[in-house]
Amino acid sequence: MRDLPRGHYLLPETGSVIGQDESVVIEKGDTLVDLARQHNVGYEAIRMANPEVSIWAPLPGTEVMIPKRHILPEAPREGIVVNLSELRLYYYSADNIVETYPISVGRDGFGTPVGETRTTVKVKDPHWSPPRSMREEAAARGEPPPTVVPPGPENPLGRHAILLGLPSYLIHGTNRPEGVGMRVSRGCIRMYPEDIKSLFERVPSGTPVNIIDQPFKAGWSQDGVLYAQSFPQLEENQASFEPLINALGVVSTAFGEAEPPVDYAKVRRLVEAPDGAIVSLLRSAEEDALPRKDRPDTLYDFLEATVHQGEDFEGA
Repeated sequence: MRDLPRGHYLLPETGSVIGQDESVVIEKGDTLVDLARQHNVGYEAIRMANPEVSIWAPLPGTEVMIPKRHILPEAPREGIVVNLSELRLYYYSADNIVETYPISVGRDGFGTPVGETRTTVKVKDPHWSPPRSMREEAAARGEPPPTVVPPGPENPLGRHAILLGLPSYLIHGTNRPEGVGMRVSRGCIRMYPEDIKSLFERVPSGTPVNIIDQPFKAGWSQDGVLYAQSFPQLEENQASFEPLINALGVVSTAFGEAEPPVDYAKVRRLVEAPDGAIVSLLRSAEEDALPRKDRPDTLYDFLEATVHQGEDFEGA
């Protein structure tokens, strides 16, 4: 397979799984934040993939997993797709290419809105005007910020900004790249400086942008394995749907009219302990040989067994 630039993947002929996880060995002076940036991964993604490893002072010789396998979001494969819970952006830049990059999105109280929009104006070396809410907060602390921050190392927009049709929302760089892959912005979408520079140079004005929130994804690999991936829900959306019911609906949509031997208990575990890992949902041959009473064969069996265990599925 030909070498592709950073973040670029060939779209699979069938299915929706791209990339491969990698592993690297920590060398003296490495941090997980440094490795995340080098390998096109965000802060939360590398932290969840290596929960026992210190972010800032990992021991030299430690093997670290780099999560570089992704399930494409369930959305039209055109333009830019931003999946908020995943903290990742996808850009369908050619008929057979998808690009994907880690991002930061709005923190709790400043959530990035879901919806469809388009890119508008592109600005290099932008000036930044702190929003009124930030100026008021700073004034209350006795630290009023300047009315306008000129281009330079103190500018939180970095050197490149792509404005969106949503007023006051941008895709932009940052002067604090260590925060990429976290919920730290006031609603804008932040990228590593090298990633936004690449997009800035290639994304046409008027490109569709679809901002979605899919904390649970499922999809088939080209070799016929059904995988799922689960991320922590955004706080502001936790009351909008029941996570397990949502996940079961996603799985049901993924396998369509056929019904493969899904391990529904594994679906539950993914929902209850979301860590971004890609996990096969199909039962093994050994599991399939279990007595019928020990393995719910269908989605309806699983739901019935779960309800009988006293679970509350309001609105199911």
